[in-house]
Amino acid sequence: MPQRESWRISRSWKTTLPRLISPKPGGISISVVIYGFLGLIALGTLLLALPVSNVAGQWVSPVDALFTSTSSVCVTGLIVEDTGTFWTPFGQGVILLLIQLGGFGFMTSATLLLLLLGRKIGLRERMLIGESIGLDSIGGLVGLIKKMAIFTIVIELVGAAILFIRISPGLPVASAIWRSLFHSVSAFNNAGFDIFGNFQSMIGYRGDVLIVLVTAALILLGGISFIVLRDVYIARSFKKLTLDSKIVIVTSAVLLIVGMVVLLITESFNDATLGNASWSQRLLDAFFQSVTPRTAGFTTIPIGDMASYALFFTMMLMFIGGASGSTAGGIKVNTFGMLTATLFSSLKWRDQVGAFGRAFPVQLVYRALAIVMLAIGYMLAVVLILSATEDFSFIRLFFETVSAFGTVGLSTGITPHLSTAGRIIITVTMFVGRLGPLTLALLLVRRYQTPKFRYPNESVRIG
Repeated sequence: MPQRESWRISRSWKTTLPRLISPKPGGISISVVIYGFLGLIALGTLLLALPVSNVAGQWVSPVDALFTSTSSVCVTGLIVEDTGTFWTPFGQGVILLLIQLGGFGFMTSATLLLLLLGRKIGLRERMLIGESIGLDSIGGLVGLIKKMAIFTIVIELVGAAILFIRISPGLPVASAIWRSLFHSVSAFNNAGFDIFGNFQSMIGYRGDVLIVLVTAALILLGGISFIVLRDVYIARSFKKLTLDSKIVIVTSAVLLIVGMVVLLITESFNDATLGNASWSQRLLDAFFQSVTPRTAGFTTIPIGDMASYALFFTMMLMFIGGASGSTAGGIKVNTFGMLTATLFSSLKWRDQVGAFGRAFPVQLVYRALAIVMLAIGYMLAVVLILSATEDFSFIRLFFETVSAFGTVGLSTGITPHLSTAGRIIITVTMFVGRLGPLTLALLLVRRYQTPKFRYPNESVRIG
């Protein structure tokens, strides 16, 4: 394609996208994403309901199959049946495939499938994919998707190979390979599923530094997004990074450090979690428990035994989540970092809000505020409903809701004991949490138009 034509497409796709994304329910492009995820969930539900998927050899409850399939596709990790003991290797394989496809995202997964089949990717699909992973240009998008797939597979295989060193002793080779691969894929995709058995997550490997640190590394690599990692590799200097990458890296680092310090202080007095451990073990546990709420869902300590204030702080980390365009959920660190920078800019009475010597477009600030407010409103409504249908404490229901919406997978242990209504509500919440921020962001993308008239200003009392 001539350079001028390439430039023209790159410049015009932002103005074309609003015509492809209808502001009304059922818009063409948004429908593709929503129906695509629903299709994956429906297929997973059917396969998991089959007798061959569980060790009992019986048909699985449709609600439980739907819950597990949704949790897998939405890379959440909340479970009503223990993954390691309830599901057969076939069922575990279905779950792992759903995790991988869900981690990529439907449009990216569909793109890879079309590429494998030798099909060409149209302009409309390129634009939607670009917007879904946070790109401002569609130039070289197909090549980027290929690199993302290769990077993902390589990291997952390397992670599995390292984990195999610790998991293999005492196990048949095939079983050790499967466990290592399953855990690596689940960790990189921030899914939180494990097949260690008995709803224990990683508590059995609590003192294993290698497994804990490798799992944490996989979580961070999957949750920071390939776009940021590529930018770091190309720039090789913090000053040369894009504003988006700077916000992701700085915000993620601050949250990681603050989370580690707060959890170390609060839980060191709790004998059920960190209180009876050595200081080296406390540091390792606090670090990992600061990493995993970034929507990974693994744990090395019993979440149900944590103090209420520690649970509430963990909820804040789960709500924020990981980076846009990554395998993580939440409102995203990009959103949180931008709003935090906006707050500080406003407190300093600056005419422009921004960070690192760059100003934010005011439209982005509006979108970020809309995402946060709608997310909070939805979660409050879900907690209110669950309080009426479930017989658990408010803090546990609130924790479960935030975990589902943030696609985290951490639980205080109430998930298998939810009523049928509760399971359906959490299932919907996982789906909304996975698609909500993305769908809302797509709905809010509009070509800026100069208004034909302006309303007169009038002051409103605040504070």
